[in-house]
Amino acid sequence: MTDQELQTLVEELSLEKFNVPFLHEVYFNKRLKTTGGRYLLHSHNIELNPKSYEVFGIEELRGIILHELCHYHLHIRGMGYKHRDVDFRTLLKKVGAPRFCSTIEENKKQLNTNLHIYECLSCQQQYPRKKRMNIEKYKCGKCHGKLKKVIES
Repeated sequence: MTDQELQTLVEELSLEKFNVPFLHEVYFNKRLKTTGGRYLLHSHNIELNPKSYEVFGIEELRGIILHELCHYHLHIRGMGYKHRDVDFRTLLKKVGAPRFCSTIEENKKQLNTNLHIYECLSCQQQYPRKKRMNIEKYKCGKCHGKLKKVIES
């Protein structure tokens, strides 16, 4: 799906479900990893995660679009557009939009993996790190002992 097709879909959904036109831009943003989409407060544009569409299909994308349109229309009207607001939750139910989108498992795995584990030679305190660490420069925070690398995956 191209950005132009996406723009057309959002404009149609806005008129169909909200009876109000969508007057700003919507586009795919490949940098989104943990969210299906986001509404930008200052520009009023909507960004969507293309991976959600690729993995879960058009129905999931429609749900994400409706969710973001709820933020959009409430914010434009000056009503409660945040997740915790009653106006937002009421509008979600009215248009049949999901409160949360499906989780993309491969992104979840990438974010939660610790690649390097260091251990103190004296007290065996372990330090999991996502980035490599210079063991000549750093010492154990507990006993100030020397560190060694245990696991690198």
